[in-house]
Amino acid sequence: MILGVLKDIKPGESRVIMTPIEAAELCANGHKVFIQSQAGALAGFEDEEYVMAGAEVKGTMEEIYAASDMVAKVKEITPQEYGLMREGQIIFTCIHPAANREEVDALLEKKVIAFTAEDTHRYGSPNCEVAGKLGALMGVYQLLSIHGGSGKLICGIGGAPAANVIILGAGIVGKGATEVLCALGANITLMDVNVGVLRSVQQIFPKNVQTTFSNQENIKKLLPKTDLIVNCVKWPKHRKDHLVTKEMLKLMRKGSVIVDISADVGGAIETYRPTTHENPTYVVDGIVHYGVDNIPGAVPHTTSVAYAATVLPHFRSILNDGVKEACRKDGYLRRSLTAYKGVLTHEETSLIQKREWVRPEEVLGLRDYKDMDIAPKAVITA
Repeated sequence: MILGVLKDIKPGESRVIMTPIEAAELCANGHKVFIQSQAGALAGFEDEEYVMAGAEVKGTMEEIYAASDMVAKVKEITPQEYGLMREGQIIFTCIHPAANREEVDALLEKKVIAFTAEDTHRYGSPNCEVAGKLGALMGVYQLLSIHGGSGKLICGIGGAPAANVIILGAGIVGKGATEVLCALGANITLMDVNVGVLRSVQQIFPKNVQTTFSNQENIKKLLPKTDLIVNCVKWPKHRKDHLVTKEMLKLMRKGSVIVDISADVGGAIETYRPTTHENPTYVVDGIVHYGVDNIPGAVPHTTSVAYAATVLPHFRSILNDGVKEACRKDGYLRRSLTAYKGVLTHEETSLIQKREWVRPEEVLGLRDYKDMDIAPKAVITA
């Protein structure tokens, strides 16, 4: 089979889904790898390195789509790509389908086989860890007065205390943010709804990290003395409430900062709106908001190295064994199947967009198989 790797074109996105290391492994397995020219350049991987690994460089995304059985990239399929997809072609990328109805329409209309990469990670995505750690550093940066912040140094100094931080959510993203800010000496309150998670992180981190349950009342008590909020909660898309409302901003001191790593419009932070690396912040009621929705794109080399390594097993399995067998052996890959030859197969997208869907097991003919790998649902709306 032929795998085509695209150059991502989203503004501020410099990651690549495959490095020369993974290209060499797939070529050694007998597959062809086509890579769009300069796809990895901003992440530190030149075309010549891919050629040395056995890949072939193509000049345009049109050439990649036309020549490839499977196409892979980091971020969503853009409107200019819709007409390039063809029936039966395999697409692997972060589709974010529940939030992108037009993109899903195109995938269904073109009758492709589409996997949404964010649901494939058995042990969590490296992108999440990077987003947590880098998002925390962006919060430290935005606290500086030269960027509109309160002028507080995160770690404090002799005679002046460290900044007070609330981190919402103790998953991979939240723990990444906590690790960075804890090491810098901030006073941290890490909040989650799962007491088991809170017990676990309490044992991991030192005494400058306190834990408590995540709810509005607890947050309100902390806000008057909070300098930085880092939101790491992926908010269920059907909910109309928020963890931090616009009204609650009045409890905070002017120049305090909110970094919304989860980047959900209408989500945990009511006042969130997407921003870019070029214009990352805006101010609401005196509170600086950092809303970049592709934070890992700012460190493309680190992220690409880790991310490419984690998705390689999926590429290898699909290319070696075919879609059906690959999905039978890996429940996380199976649950990520979003569209299959004109049929919606992604449960969360069905719930949010109120569309009919069919389980991946049904369209793949796996319903009666007894030896399938099992994975938890990727749905977060229940």
